[in-house]
Amino acid sequence: MQNTVISLQNVTIQNENKVVLTDINFEVLSGDFVFLIGKTGSGKSSLLKVLYGDLNLSKGNGSIAGYDLEQLKDRDIPFLRRKLGVVFQDFKLLPDRTVFDNLAFVLKATGWDDKKKIKTRVSEVLNMVNVGADFHKFPFELSGGEQQRVAIARSLLNHPELIIADEPTGNLDPETSQEIMQLFKELHTGGISIVMATHDYNMIVKFPGKIFQCNNGKLQEVVAKKEA
Repeated sequence: MQNTVISLQNVTIQNENKVVLTDINFEVLSGDFVFLIGKTGSGKSSLLKVLYGDLNLSKGNGSIAGYDLEQLKDRDIPFLRRKLGVVFQDFKLLPDRTVFDNLAFVLKATGWDDKKKIKTRVSEVLNMVNVGADFHKFPFELSGGEQQRVAIARSLLNHPELIIADEPTGNLDPETSQEIMQLFKELHTGGISIVMATHDYNMIVKFPGKIFQCNNGKLQEVVAKKEA
């Protein structure tokens, strides 16, 4: 039986006092792969920010990974983010730390204190995304694709049930984008639910999932047309 991972009901989302989306009803079940599409400024990133606790819910009811978004306090956000993985377009790696230290920093910040366990878990996730040999390098020594693999490894550290990805291939060339999408597909096959904002329609065709479009302040599911 599929569990509900995300539920938004009659939700309004504001960003900097501007209403960007209204009357949103959105549900993600365990095992779903969901694409969010829409033009730049249509509200995709604002919706994702609400989900990982970076924006408050303006109106309506919402929950994610067992947390009530209306009742979410600042002190709850680190605990919520242990249950989520978040991947950004611009990687958000710490430039003055090695790959290993970037990931170890996250584990320490989320309550891990056993150095041996930290080393083991960092090695596990880096090997999962095929950058295990680069643990001693700094981000600037890696290609864009390698940096995004490290960012995905970071999102996996606390065994998330859901990964939220905001334009994860936006800064990558087509071939590298394909490799990163293949990696997300493998993670999804392994049991992780994924919600991904993207403007790359080629990826949606090659990696089918549920599709929701942000347009004119609304969020609507798009039913893919079957080829004749």
